[in-house]
Amino acid sequence: MSAPETTLLPAPRRRRIHPAWTVAAVAFLALVGAAGFRAAPGVLMVPLQSEFGWSTTVLSAAVSINLVLFGLTAPFAAALMERFGIRAVTAVALVLIGAGSALTVLVNESWQILLTWGLLIGLGTGSMALVFAATIANTWFVKSRGLVIGILTAGSAAGQLVFLPFIAALAQDPGWRQASLLIAAGALAVVPLVLKFLKNSPAEAGVLPYGAEPEPEPEPEPGSGTGPGPQPGQVAAGVPHRNAAVRALQVLKRASKVRTFWALVAGFAICGATTNGLIGTHFIPSAHDHGMSQTTAAGLLAVVGIFDIVGTIASGWLTDRFNPRILLAVYYQFRGIGLLVLPLLLSATVQPSMIVFVVIYGLDWVATVPPTAAICRQVFGADGSVVFGWVFAAHQLGAAAAALAAGAIRDATGQYTYAWFGAAAMCTVAAVISATIRKDAGAKEPVPVPA
Repeated sequence: MSAPETTLLPAPRRRRIHPAWTVAAVAFLALVGAAGFRAAPGVLMVPLQSEFGWSTTVLSAAVSINLVLFGLTAPFAAALMERFGIRAVTAVALVLIGAGSALTVLVNESWQILLTWGLLIGLGTGSMALVFAATIANTWFVKSRGLVIGILTAGSAAGQLVFLPFIAALAQDPGWRQASLLIAAGALAVVPLVLKFLKNSPAEAGVLPYGAEPEPEPEPEPGSGTGPGPQPGQVAAGVPHRNAAVRALQVLKRASKVRTFWALVAGFAICGATTNGLIGTHFIPSAHDHGMSQTTAAGLLAVVGIFDIVGTIASGWLTDRFNPRILLAVYYQFRGIGLLVLPLLLSATVQPSMIVFVVIYGLDWVATVPPTAAICRQVFGADGSVVFGWVFAAHQLGAAAAALAAGAIRDATGQYTYAWFGAAAMCTVAAVISATIRKDAGAKEPVPVPA
């Protein structure tokens, strides 16, 4: 008598890599492609001044418009990503950056540089701002969220690192127009990857966010702002038909009643002033004033980008393990010390002390982003990404003000010294503000979300 036949069922197929990591990788590349312009103003200022005779103030105004739009677009971009999807908004943003960079080669009047550098690239980079990193992390990740924000934030630094040496070389020979075309090509090259691989949400891929438990969460209490609603990070599924602009403004209205929001706004405004506004825009012209070649100064700024990657990822790892307000205070104070001594380090040649400055400043460049985004998430829950968009708007407003003020100081005094000293003082203020954010802010300051 033969043994009964047994049907062997195929073993369940295990997914080796969670789709969240694929999305994060594409988002990283998108941030690299969008970051090309961040390296451009400092390198292209001197060639544009030589060809057109425009003042530092005029070119600083173009950068300031860019930074203002960069910041003010961010919270609306976060809401647009919730409304229309991350993929569509990201692709449009990259196209705007590419168009603005390509059209720059046609300018011959100062108002035209305000249009290309300011309006088009400002809107594009604003939609690809650091709030994009926070949105990806909050939507796709429950575990390792701080680390992911750190990695994605480092994508902007990587973009600067990739583009800056080439932009500096092209700006010298054959010229700044070819450098602008390189930036356009970098942004447009990423668009096909975004359209194919950047999924809008875990639900679209048929999975839970990375690290999310499959068990259903308890029902939220009526009127509570702390109920789970959708899975953590799946904000888009909860507000599919909400007007993006109205949502962004409603979140701002709610957040403005919370003291922690204003502390983050003040600190991040100073962060923007001392990174994009001063070092990012004026370090190369300032080094050139001291006799250093543009390519050498651009190389130093590229080294800042290298250590920015290390510092930001490390900051994300630390944010998952330590109090983010203490991290912020330490970061700001170290930055202030660096700015205080910078005027003493600038010279025609690169001294060892300048290398030390570049390394320390690079580690600190945007290390503030992971702890700031973490505090936004702790305090404002599902609104955290949009709130971070408004905090980032303050970052860029501070950067715009600093870029314009430093240009005016340079035109008035012939040097940047007072700008560096003023920025150092502001960093100390930011450190104090960050240290005074209440440790239990997330527990005591929940923001109610209307039913």
